[in-house]
Amino acid sequence: MSKLHGVSDTLFIPLAARVFASKKFPEYFYDEKALALEKYIPDNSIQKKSSEYSFMASAARYYNLDEMVRAFIKDNGASTIVCPGAGLETAFYRVHEKAAVFYEIDLPDVIAARRAILGEQPNDRVIAGNMFDMEWAEHIDRSVPALLVVSGVFQYFKEDDVVQFIGNVKKTFAKAELVFDATNETGITYANNYVKKTGNTGALMHFFVNDSAEFAKRTGTTLIEERVFFTDARKMLKKKLGLYTRLAMKVVDDKKRAVLVHLGMNSVQAGDIRHD
Repeated sequence: MSKLHGVSDTLFIPLAARVFASKKFPEYFYDEKALALEKYIPDNSIQKKSSEYSFMASAARYYNLDEMVRAFIKDNGASTIVCPGAGLETAFYRVHEKAAVFYEIDLPDVIAARRAILGEQPNDRVIAGNMFDMEWAEHIDRSVPALLVVSGVFQYFKEDDVVQFIGNVKKTFAKAELVFDATNETGITYANNYVKKTGNTGALMHFFVNDSAEFAKRTGTTLIEERVFFTDARKMLKKKLGLYTRLAMKVVDDKKRAVLVHLGMNSVQAGDIRHD
């Protein structure tokens, strides 16, 4: 784990961001488990080459995803939270909802690292496998509502792969929703420049969403919500953030360069759409 190279190694970038936000802005985002994992980050190259904005963009993604996960569990009670491409994600420890079972899915080498570092909890189970082949679904209780949380993953694949994945989920789960983060075409260029700066040229991004409603229509799903990243961060932190960070957050939100897309696969009625 001494060098950043390839898609699997991008798990250290969001971990470093969660550590940064937890130390500097705990009133906004605090991840006790991430702080405990800081010692596993292989070197300080991420910190040296990351801006306050890039770290906060990642933290804001998790802040909003946590809210959406909690809302899903509140609405559905007993449920499953499925995290394809989980890496070293620690949402299970942040959310603290006993009604849900979390399933962390990733490639075998990543799952081996996760088991060694985080172990496995009764309500936080790990599955080694390729998220696109759907074999992992055989290990999940599909009799209860499922929320799939795909965070920082789709961007590394082609659009056809993402569309096929969504189609397979629709066929496999009786009642499911999907939340994922996406950038528009302009945002993907900026994101690739950041990844290059961290030295991880083997993990450039491809997939983007310019129009969430159009993407939902194309995939035969219902757009439940499209949410920008920084609404609460800009209110809560205000002048605690640097000037560049505040300006970048405003531009990204106003131009929807980064959004969270929440899709209903087969259980949400058409017209039940929220825009934040």
